Amino acid sequence: MEIRFAVQENRLSDPTAVTAADCEDFVLRGLFWVAKMQGQIVGFAAADDRNGTIWALFIDPLDQGRGIGAGLLTLVCNDLAVKGHQIARLTTDPGTRADRFYRRQGWIDRGLNENNELQFERAL
Repeated sequence: MEIRFAVQENRLSDPTAVTAADCEDFVLRGLFWVAKMQGQIVGFAAADDRNGTIWALFIDPLDQGRGIGAGLLTLVCNDLAVKGHQIARLTTDPGTRADRFYRRQGWIDRGLNENNELQFERAL
């Protein structure tokens, strides 16, 4: 959770909204990936195979811009495709680094949701 709370954008408005139990559920279902450099975790991603959403993709701010996020995103999308999904979905705050990242990766902006987050989709 240290990396999740270290990011400056897409911060949780309620830090208690994501619990250790939530993360453990994704780990136990095999839908949680970590990126390590020199033995240290520098990023993580999680997906929900029930609905094809990417639940989390966060990189330590000190390690952003090194391709770690793109690598994790590829893993997530490949595994969702293996689970039978044809489309992956995610949300992020508009005007953020993440917003720009997903656009560069070919994700399609589907507008704002009820929480004023951008909804993105990508064919798998």
